[in-house]
Amino acid sequence: MTDWPRILNADSFFLRDGLDEKADRVALRLDDRDVTYAEVDLLASGYAAMLLDLGVSKGDRVLVLLDDGIDYPAVIFGIMRIGAVVVMLNPGLTPAAMAGIAALAEPGAVVAASKYVDGFRDAVGDATPPLLEVGEGFAPPKTDVPTQATGPEDPAVWLFSGGTTGLPKAVPQSHRSLANTTRLYGQGSLGLTEDDITIAVPKLYFGYATGSNLLFPFSVGASSVLFPGPPTPEAIFDRVERHRATVLINVPSAINQMVSHPDAANRDLSSLRLATSAGEALPETLYHRWVETFGVELLDGLGTAEMWHIFITNTIGDVKPGTLGKVVPGYEIRACDEDGNEVPPGEVGRLWVKGESLGLGYWGDPERTAEAFRPPWFVGGDLVSVDSDGYVTHRGRADDAIKVKGKWFRPQELESVLLDHSAVESCAVVAVEDDAGLSRPVAFVVRSGEVTEQELIDWSLERLEAYKHPRQVFFVERLPQTHLGKVDRAALKRQASS
Repeated sequence: MTDWPRILNADSFFLRDGLDEKADRVALRLDDRDVTYAEVDLLASGYAAMLLDLGVSKGDRVLVLLDDGIDYPAVIFGIMRIGAVVVMLNPGLTPAAMAGIAALAEPGAVVAASKYVDGFRDAVGDATPPLLEVGEGFAPPKTDVPTQATGPEDPAVWLFSGGTTGLPKAVPQSHRSLANTTRLYGQGSLGLTEDDITIAVPKLYFGYATGSNLLFPFSVGASSVLFPGPPTPEAIFDRVERHRATVLINVPSAINQMVSHPDAANRDLSSLRLATSAGEALPETLYHRWVETFGVELLDGLGTAEMWHIFITNTIGDVKPGTLGKVVPGYEIRACDEDGNEVPPGEVGRLWVKGESLGLGYWGDPERTAEAFRPPWFVGGDLVSVDSDGYVTHRGRADDAIKVKGKWFRPQELESVLLDHSAVESCAVVAVEDDAGLSRPVAFVVRSGEVTEQELIDWSLERLEAYKHPRQVFFVERLPQTHLGKVDRAALKRQASS
């Protein structure tokens, strides 16, 4: 494993220390060629030089608006090399959201692909920072920029939390956080080695992928598959087969699409030694469908922007379907009541977590920082139960849990039942208030075949306690998503109430 002191700054993942040992190893596997660690190192130095020329200095935020490819890792490490802070933007953000993040970050520069430049300028207007445009034929200079010394608590990257309505909360994460999770989860729980080839459904602008498909494999000399364009089932199938990927970073919605694909049984995923799932709760039925279809172990886990990455996970040889697994060694968790007292095993409580990946608070929001960041603990909105053996079950979010007739239940229970129906492609369950002000569950369903509202209500009543059945079923073409790619439950609640 990589030694702790060596992974506190940009040098840690591929530069200087240990570079001679892996300079010629493949770092990136692209559609048209392989890229070595030495090539990424040289590109990162070139970007660092160009950012310095733009006036960027240590501690400045730099916005990144790129597609996955050779430039993205080079830009990230180029920013870190000069002690600046990476702020990754989802190209699919609305102009208002993009402008809001830019205003919050007050960046020293932005690095953007040519196709995104006009949209970014239109969104930000006169506040557009110095801009480095990356277009066809663009190449940074070949130069050697020394790495700016950074300390463990210096910010390295901004992540974004929440944001189902309004502007998401910005969480600066430190070099210590990146190093800690790389060591504990990437090298520890996932057991990554230099022989691994990772590929991800989420793009690099998601922290989940930044860690699992870049920092973690780079820390051990492994390689990452990167490609532009949407991560459709076909795109993932083709590249797993072509590159013989060993680790697939996945999310429940894509897992569902892959197992439901008409050609799934004919695709060769035998090179994979594991797949991960995070971002949303993984229905147990979906876990079993995945394993039965592909024969690849699927490790569900939980992480937050506030703790940088995954801190609860199932592991190879120790998977309990329907749970998040156990706490990653090096972290500590509790399920607590509203007074902060730990609840007995099996009971539902708010998740408290501590470890050396705790973020630096919510940027510009001291009130919410004081509420959630209680060093050494982070107290978020996730509801969990922990059984006597240490397995953690996600019970929803405090703001998503549904109380009907005095009884609580999590939306995922009903969602899992609905997904078992052959005519349901995907679904989401939210609570809305009726005319009497009482909560009632309603379901939004994307159909893959013919089914009526009453048939799905009856299907649920046959399999769940009566109070958990959907009072209405809305059929939609697709489920709305937040900037993090999660189901936008707030949007669904508004739709159901309108």
